Amino acid sequence: MTASGTFGYGEEYAPFIDLNALGAIIVKGLSLNPRMGNPPPRIIETASGMLNAIGLQNVGVQAFIEKKLPYLRALDVPVIANILGENPDDYQHIAEMLTRADGLHALEVNISCPNVSKGGIAFGSNPEMAMDIVRRVKSATSLPVIVKLTPNVTDIAVIAEAVEAAGADAVSLINTITGMSIDVEKRIPHLKNITGGLSGPAIKPIALRMVWQVVNRVSIPVIGIGGIMDTNDALEFLVAGATAVQIGTANFINPQSTALILNGIISFMETHHVQDIHELIGSLRC
Repeated sequence: MTASGTFGYGEEYAPFIDLNALGAIIVKGLSLNPRMGNPPPRIIETASGMLNAIGLQNVGVQAFIEKKLPYLRALDVPVIANILGENPDDYQHIAEMLTRADGLHALEVNISCPNVSKGGIAFGSNPEMAMDIVRRVKSATSLPVIVKLTPNVTDIAVIAEAVEAAGADAVSLINTITGMSIDVEKRIPHLKNITGGLSGPAIKPIALRMVWQVVNRVSIPVIGIGGIMDTNDALEFLVAGATAVQIGTANFINPQSTALILNGIISFMETHHVQDIHELIGSLRC
């Protein structure tokens, strides 16, 4: 799968890869109304990673339905909409609109963005608030509901258990880890927002550990995200128990990353005589 916020609305990557070959396209997060996001500068490279404080800039759900969804409907690949809100009512309303629109295969509920002043991580760090949002979304849609979890909590498995109890069909993790970077010469933050979300290979060991923990605490599917840059990274998440993976920051380095990793998994299975991907999923020996 493609990680939300790193693959636009899908069409942008069509010149580089066969979109229909992917497991799913997850589009950029959608809010009830268009968002301009945070002021620049809002992206900076770090050692083995990237800090971003985009602030969930997007066209808004209605413009997505009218201008982006028609192209996606014509593809032969599952399309998943990532949704976000400033309050629980927003999530419910967006879910209703997208369900009526037709052409989507699932919703990914973002309760974990660290770069916004309202909603975001506040929902994802509180089990009761997370459960309320999931219940509202589930009541508004017949689509499968995936809940994207924040790593910026004491115990991510507690949040995973809460959203599972509220009816989530799957969880995806992790979103970015809050960090910052400073320009020593000017003595100011590199990001206008001061802090941002750290992604890329630097966070993979943390993401892998959290995925493994959650796999052992919930019975719903777990989708692994975080620093997956190559085939071996993806395989680690599968062996840890993830039933699928999302590729994020790697898309900025090489727009063909998702296709290369997918082909790499197929080659690994052929080389090791693996007939079914489920032979790898959850095969960790401890």
